[in-house]
Amino acid sequence: MAPRTLPYPGPGLGPDLLPDLGPAPAFADPDPARVALGQLLFYDPILSGNRNTSCATCHHPRFGTSDGVSLALGEGGRGLGPDRAIDPGNPPEERVPRNAPALWNLGAAQFTRFFHDGRLEDDATQPGGIRTPLGADMVAGFQNALAAQAMFPVLSGDEMAGHYAENDVAQAVRQGMLSQPGGAWDIIASRVAAIPEYSAAFERIAPGVPVTFAGIANVIADFIAVEWRADDSPFDRMMRGQGRLDRRAQAGMDLFYGSAGCGACHSGWFQTDHAFHPIAMPQIGPGKSARFESHHRDEGRMRVTGDPGDAYAFRTPSLRNVALTAPYGHDGAFATLEGVVRHHLDPVASLRDHDPAQAVLPELPGARDFLAHSDGDEQARIAAANVLPPQDLSDAEVAQILAFLHALTDRAERLGVPDHVPSGLPVDR
Repeated sequence: MAPRTLPYPGPGLGPDLLPDLGPAPAFADPDPARVALGQLLFYDPILSGNRNTSCATCHHPRFGTSDGVSLALGEGGRGLGPDRAIDPGNPPEERVPRNAPALWNLGAAQFTRFFHDGRLEDDATQPGGIRTPLGADMVAGFQNALAAQAMFPVLSGDEMAGHYAENDVAQAVRQGMLSQPGGAWDIIASRVAAIPEYSAAFERIAPGVPVTFAGIANVIADFIAVEWRADDSPFDRMMRGQGRLDRRAQAGMDLFYGSAGCGACHSGWFQTDHAFHPIAMPQIGPGKSARFESHHRDEGRMRVTGDPGDAYAFRTPSLRNVALTAPYGHDGAFATLEGVVRHHLDPVASLRDHDPAQAVLPELPGARDFLAHSDGDEQARIAAANVLPPQDLSDAEVAQILAFLHALTDRAERLGVPDHVPSGLPVDR
């Protein structure tokens, strides 16, 4: 099968020309009291089944709001980032199958799709305005898809819920009791409501309204929207007429939006078209499968749409603060920013020659991390879906593009990591 091709823009930009990025971003501006409450809940392990994992465990500012590894150890792990290791008394069943995505600028109106496959998105035609794989199990009350995405790790046994029979949340999840009265969401909401500091804080922001899981998710979304707004990078200041990029970064921007074609998919203010493209990314880890399936494939967007044309397509990531968020790819197959940039020059050759040793994987005895990677038939299917044609860039040009990508860095952080949380549980610092 011949590779499909993406449209590339025309001639490169001149040194005094700026890219047309479309409308300026619009950001949410939530109530500071809601943001402060969301900060505490984001860092509090109380939301996990065994009270040992918080949202911040896999989305920590120390690692650019990701976790510094290719595929995380969630439930059953101890520690943070590349130092995270298995808990010998409660080892993980499996790695989390996809790389933890960064959280930069998710409060901007442009972000309406979430996760590497876009399975959760704002959609006015759906009940509650959100398209979700939970269907009828999705309750009302989530203010947007950003809030709704906060619940998915909480319901995942490998991420936060825990393994079957370990705790009441895990049992409810395995029995399909999610949004029903007494289900997993009610259990978590009751835990939070039982803590006086949380109960009082919810009463202040919504007097007379009971604490619900949707309410918890909404304030976490408000915190994410404010805490990791990153729109004051050297690139932003240049676009506002408040400065210039250095010569190498400027040359990299000219290439990025010109002959190198990066801007075809990494478009707009946040360098993403929010769409899905198959670019022959190597597959490592357990893959994405239902519990009754035994393969190690990850077919990306096709698992959401059922369309074979979406096979191995993944969402174009925003490149804001990309220099802070290694490893790269839907499964973290590339350890360095230069490595993933070079993959784009000839994806099929890069897939064929990919060295799995560059994956950053905390030790997990018995893990079969490279079954798909070593499967020739699977490699052929991934390669056949690729849409990027090979192109030639010199080492100097690659270095210029990397300089431009570093100019997208704005390590924004406002409230930071709290010293403690109302549950009294340990905070990942």
